[in-house]
Amino acid sequence: MQKLNLPNYKFRLKSNENNTLIFDNLRKKYMVLTPEEWVRQHFVQFLIDKKKYPISLIALEKQLIINNRKKRTDILVFNKEGYHDIIVECKAPSIKITQATFDQIARYNLKLKANYLIVTNGLEHFYCKMDFENETYIFLKEIPDYS
Repeated sequence: MQKLNLPNYKFRLKSNENNTLIFDNLRKKYMVLTPEEWVRQHFVQFLIDKKKYPISLIALEKQLIINNRKKRTDILVFNKEGYHDIIVECKAPSIKITQATFDQIARYNLKLKANYLIVTNGLEHFYCKMDFENETYIFLKEIPDYS
């Protein structure tokens, strides 16, 4: 798999038929190792190891309904009170991050009302803090550490 602009982590990999699988520590099962899953697993480890977010506050591929359609957030981080704090949208490294990517995560946030939005393809990471009063987001250099 491609080297990402994130720290290197050791993952449990195995082969199954024609697929490589990666063990997901949060979901406690092996997942098909797609380029997007590679980014998701690295970013989750980054949030846990470098930013010190507790595993217990992180959910992966959480379903939500928008306009009667089922959607899934890649990574959803809750705060201590159980409210949505961070939404992370992961793309494969080959996918260029565009305005459409931001529109997608913004639509999710109309429902979830998270404080921070992150868009990453593993190579580029965009961190935003919501400004609900002005209905916009402010770009940040990085996401704050868990406190």
